[in-house]
Amino acid sequence: MLNKRTLGLVGLALAAPLASAQDVLVNPIQQQLADTRFGCVQPAPPLNEVDREWLQAFYLQRGFQPAWTDERLQRLFTQLDDLADDGLDPQAYQVHPLRQLAQFEQPSPQLSACTEVLASSAYLQALRHLAFGRLEQAKVEPMWQPEGSQPTLDRGPLLHLAEEHLSDPAVAFAGARPATEAYQRLRLRYAELRRQPLPAWLAVPTGPLLKPGAVDARVPLLEQRLLLRGDLAQGVPPAEAGQGAVYSPELVAAVEAFQGRHLLKQDGVIGPSTLTELNRSASERMDQIRVNLERLRWLAHQLSPTGVLVDVAGSEVAFYRDDKRVWRARTQVGRPSRPTPLLRSQITHLTLNPTWTVPPTILREDKLPELQRDAAGYLASNNMQVIDYDGNAVDPRGVDWSHPGRILIRQEPGPHNALGRVAIRFPNPFSVYLHDTPSQRLFDNLPRTFSSGCVRVERVSELIDQLLAEVTPRERERIARLWDTGRTLRADLPKPVPILMAYWTAQVGDDGQLQFRPDMYGYDARVLAALNAAGKRG
Repeated sequence: MLNKRTLGLVGLALAAPLASAQDVLVNPIQQQLADTRFGCVQPAPPLNEVDREWLQAFYLQRGFQPAWTDERLQRLFTQLDDLADDGLDPQAYQVHPLRQLAQFEQPSPQLSACTEVLASSAYLQALRHLAFGRLEQAKVEPMWQPEGSQPTLDRGPLLHLAEEHLSDPAVAFAGARPATEAYQRLRLRYAELRRQPLPAWLAVPTGPLLKPGAVDARVPLLEQRLLLRGDLAQGVPPAEAGQGAVYSPELVAAVEAFQGRHLLKQDGVIGPSTLTELNRSASERMDQIRVNLERLRWLAHQLSPTGVLVDVAGSEVAFYRDDKRVWRARTQVGRPSRPTPLLRSQITHLTLNPTWTVPPTILREDKLPELQRDAAGYLASNNMQVIDYDGNAVDPRGVDWSHPGRILIRQEPGPHNALGRVAIRFPNPFSVYLHDTPSQRLFDNLPRTFSSGCVRVERVSELIDQLLAEVTPRERERIARLWDTGRTLRADLPKPVPILMAYWTAQVGDDGQLQFRPDMYGYDARVLAALNAAGKRG
């Protein structure tokens, strides 16, 4: 039976012979490009300005001659179907109506042109979305970048790729996808999972902390959950339902493995954070992977072959040289109420033995209550002084700490300075930077969300070594001597080093295991909603 959409296609095909002789003399492809909608599909999808520009450029380079044979179309349909492995919806690329249109044996020139341009539109859209992302990052998850430094989305190479591989669209699609190992690994894992039935499990109920050796009625549900996702090995003796189920060493080990893959503290204790991650459904995890495939499409154009990459959600920092990771360490990042901003910049210099001027928000929310209790004692114990906006010392006894006015609090250099022994500086409007910290014990915690937006770096001297790798030995010695003086000094890098502070909550680790992170800033939902809305629009 013909549905409404098929009837629309047939109606156009039957009406085509009524076209005038004058219309035949005009290139049908150019006619279709001049239209704002695809009339061969009902409801007719719009042809927006961006799509029209790409299509005009595509057909201009081939003299407005048809690109698609029946064989090429079938190969294109296969590649459009496989976009599902990239977390994209094939139906958003008109694959179903295109298949119907391709069945007409003797289409009119108008119908042929409409099918032709619709196929090219789907082809170019798919390549563009694979290469640059389905969404505009600036509208969904903005990343600050200096004016004029944003990566340019040059369509020339992609159009060349599209034209060169018309006979084998698989090569074009592979060439458009990010070549980064992170994207390729996550895409492969997602493709494997979507071809399997999604497991379903009952939620483990809330309750008191579940500690190793405890007896708890929730243990059988916990065991079921761990078995279904492979965290618990087959053949482990099952826990008996009822009041006497013991949280055994085998289950504890499985929970610790789960915690490790979800960036949770690996203590085997099941509290609210572990319970939340355990109870996320398989479909939620698939959505989380889709969100991060989109992020990795954005990141592919922001990464530098050599530079610093701050993994905000993973609380890690790495240094890459010639696309190879040569150093990695843990970080402490901003708490959810004061998140670490996402940005792309250039590290320009170091501040050795820095002072720390307390930012206004921290002064107002964190320091003032302490100062109101005992200003003199707090300032002395933290090696701090009060200054005005010109840097002149102010007697704290003359400050009304209920309404302090235009004053600043500055912490002098030293072992207990909040920035440690060095700050790594780069231009940005958030006044954030990377720095050392006296709070070294906090690196053992998870989550490591302790700062007010800046990034505290473990083993920061090793990062300094990477940043100064191109400095001469003599200059390195000079910087080391200056550092050892304890005085606050600036050391410029010989040339700026790129830094990218990015956010992603799913990846495949070096061990091949799928890893998830808690979405500590709540960004995933916004990206997912935008992806779903874009899929419905087509």
